[in-house]
Amino acid sequence: MPEIPKLTHVAIDTVETSDIAPGIVRRGLPGGALAARAFDFAPGTTWPEPDHHATDELIYVAEGELLDNGQTFPAGSFLHYHPGSVHQPGTRTGTRILVFSLPHPTPSD
Repeated sequence: MPEIPKLTHVAIDTVETSDIAPGIVRRGLPGGALAARAFDFAPGTTWPEPDHHATDELIYVAEGELLDNGQTFPAGSFLHYHPGSVHQPGTRTGTRILVFSLPHPTPSD
């Protein structure tokens, strides 16, 4: 593949995973000023606690279906959670979501 200046490329499946909860893994992706992550949910899993947002969070459902706030979002759905939103995503079938947000501030910020 020819080099493209100022481009970082990764194949998502080759990025190291970290466990979030049983059946949910996270892959940190390059994002510069944005936090970019891929989450894989096994069938029948739900995020362990409600997720509160101080800033915007953008989610793209890449595979499967995402359940959230009583709605089902199939692959190809794009979700924008606004500041102040709360949600607790899950899935019946399994899903991969791509999540983009501003990095969470650290205690020293």
